Amino acid sequence: MKDDFFAALANSYRREIIRLLKKKSMSAGEIAEHFDISKPSISRHLEQLKNAELVVSKRKGNQIIYSLNMSVMQEVGMELIELFSAKEEDLSWKTER
Repeated sequence: MKDDFFAALANSYRREIIRLLKKKSMSAGEIAEHFDISKPSISRHLEQLKNAELVVSKRKGNQIIYSLNMSVMQEVGMELIELFSAKEEDLSWKTER
């Protein structure tokens, strides 16, 4: 998992963009309608999400449509489950004193 992933999630605007894209794919303009920040700021947030491979883009006519990269989301989910599911032997240090 890239460090870009965690950096991308560190911002509340980017987390909200992910929530929006979870519902449906959208253009940058459609995404911008949900925020009170400038369109260039939205574009920078989308670029960071793309760099972290959380979002993919596809040109449709004169628009760019953004979607969640579900394969990365699934990979991240599995890695987080593995990270936070402690095995019994992993907890042995807590009982040794």
